[in-house]
Amino acid sequence: MNKRDYYEVLGVRRGSSDKEIKQAYRRLARKHHPDVNPNNKAAEAKFKEITEAYEVLSNQAKRQQYDQFGHQVFGAEAEAGRRAGAGPGGFDFSRFDLGGPGGIQDLFSDLLGRHGQETQTEPSKGEDLHYAVDLKFEDAVRGLSTEISLQRRAPCPSCSGTGGRTGGQFYACPACEGSGRVRGRSGLFGGHQACARCRGTGKLPSSLCDSCHGSGAVLKAERIAVKIPPGVENGSNVRVQGKGHAGRLGGPSGDLYIVTRVRPHSFFERKGDNIYCEVPISVSEAALGAKIEVPTVDGKASMRIPPETSSGQVFRLRTMGVPHLKGPGRGDQFVTIKIVLPRNLDTRSQELFRELGRLHPEDPRRAIEK
Repeated sequence: MNKRDYYEVLGVRRGSSDKEIKQAYRRLARKHHPDVNPNNKAAEAKFKEITEAYEVLSNQAKRQQYDQFGHQVFGAEAEAGRRAGAGPGGFDFSRFDLGGPGGIQDLFSDLLGRHGQETQTEPSKGEDLHYAVDLKFEDAVRGLSTEISLQRRAPCPSCSGTGGRTGGQFYACPACEGSGRVRGRSGLFGGHQACARCRGTGKLPSSLCDSCHGSGAVLKAERIAVKIPPGVENGSNVRVQGKGHAGRLGGPSGDLYIVTRVRPHSFFERKGDNIYCEVPISVSEAALGAKIEVPTVDGKASMRIPPETSSGQVFRLRTMGVPHLKGPGRGDQFVTIKIVLPRNLDTRSQELFRELGRLHPEDPRRAIEK
């Protein structure tokens, strides 16, 4: 059977650096490793193929030979390997340099560790919690102090997180003989993994805690005070330290992340830290100028309309926008003017507008004439 090009197998181009080849192998090995895909023959075959390709392309001497002669230079060696010590399915593991720093065994062990099989005999931080909070537009701008109710795994108060009954003794786990590690039964390289019986601690309590039944944590309903800072927006994460799930083996608790969801406003629109709105004015205010009041998130603000203001003209109210979430200061508010014509004009009003037209006969569309 013709073999696929090794560069094609790893999804890299010829001339790729050692780092690029290693990264490509890591990515594919995590995806197709048999421990991640138990009883999946296709994944096992794919893993064998990418590992064989990496074994050649990661070795400078073999890579040079492959670049010159292709697969045929390894044909005799591969055939000898199959006769001498081929692994399951005829795959030759005897050709692999599994020992030594930086070898495939080190790389493979690192991959296994990233899949959670690394021994955890030391205290570790608990998982983080995420909680969504709906906010009004004004609360997101000004900030808010509130309380939320949630359930989280907290250290068991009866055993202080040890999992054993108070006053009880601990003994070495017989499954791993106190080491916290056992040899894996699956996988092509069969490395070590955390002992399932003692959860990698290497010891077991002589009697389990009556409250948590040995887990070291209990589910606890809790009300937590939360302070939402001014300036959050949709998708902001507000961290509350130490209010996540309890840590493992007495480790610190994880953190709580408040994810904010801000409702839209009927009048204001936010873009970054600036606020935009549209304010109507009368014809006389636009023509003669006026002093008007404009809504802001902090209440009413006074704004001067200069004479001869056109519809669509934009004015800025400095520092009337959203407070910067990181750092001092705040954005601005931009006000777009919309001139509103009077309705239900009587005879006198109509005559005044005709007179105005005679006094000012300019054509406002002259600039757009073809």
